[in-house]
Amino acid sequence: MEGKDLQSRGGPGTDDPSGRVIQSRINIVSFTFKRTPSTICVLLYIFLSSVSAVTVGGNLLVIISIVYFKQLHTPTNSLILSLAVADLLVGFVVLPLNMEYSAHLCLYYPDLLCKVRESLDVTLSMTSILHLCCISIDRYYAVCQPLSYRTKINVHVIMIMIVVTWCTSVLVAVGFLVSGMNFEKCQENCFLGILLANTLGSTFGFYLPVVIMVSIYLKIFLVARKQARSLQNTNGHSTKYGPTVRKVEGKATRTLAIVMGVFLMCWTPFFLCVAAEIFGKASVPLEVYETLLRLTLFNSMLNPFIYAFFYSWFRSAFRLILSGKIFQGDFSNSRVS
Repeated sequence: MEGKDLQSRGGPGTDDPSGRVIQSRINIVSFTFKRTPSTICVLLYIFLSSVSAVTVGGNLLVIISIVYFKQLHTPTNSLILSLAVADLLVGFVVLPLNMEYSAHLCLYYPDLLCKVRESLDVTLSMTSILHLCCISIDRYYAVCQPLSYRTKINVHVIMIMIVVTWCTSVLVAVGFLVSGMNFEKCQENCFLGILLANTLGSTFGFYLPVVIMVSIYLKIFLVARKQARSLQNTNGHSTKYGPTVRKVEGKATRTLAIVMGVFLMCWTPFFLCVAAEIFGKASVPLEVYETLLRLTLFNSMLNPFIYAFFYSWFRSAFRLILSGKIFQGDFSNSRVS
């Protein structure tokens, strides 16, 4: 009697394909939530929880520093503040959701929280990338056109950059969400639309910003090297200033290498994986896809160290915050250096 009842509901013994799919999804979800977690899963959760905590803590330090200390109220730091907010949300919202709702679960049992996770992931990740691109543009004018920097990069321009960055990211996320919902309805007929959405998303969300950042940072490095050598030639003391010039060039090289190296290390594998699936029609295992997706989120943890720890005034602000001195008096007008 029980077997017949299962068949009438579309259970394991039925020939109805939709019934088998539903039953398989129920089995997968039941197995996912009821099984005893393995040692590897526990270690993975501890590791990802630690990454989330460091991401939140590091970006929170940046936010408090810029908001509290008046010396840090500059147009450039407004960009870094907005970037820190996006990265903070990645650590506080996206990483925990990625732990609870993996690609495995969302593939077989898509629900509202899976769509929320994907939308937030796309929005905040793209926001972070576009902020890094805007920061590179700001640095270009600061180094390559210092005389016109304050007129071209002012508070108004920075606010426009921030608004455009967030709005673009939200629109792209909504586009992915709508195309995904349409694909569920019309499968094969929507394939070209999905392909176009993924291609445009990858192009404007990663490849174009990468080309812009690499070009800008290469130009900054060349200009910085030219300025250092010009200083050496002007003073005419090659023996005295030679080591200084090499030190300046070496520091510029290391800084730019770290900035671009960390960014490309975190993001390139994932987008190469996406490109392989779109154009190469390669089937990427879900485990690999999830790992690469989480690797991209690590960039949000590293951004505070890259863009804040390079500056001595941020390090001084962090020390004042961590020591608790800002709770003992008004240090907002203090000079941090």
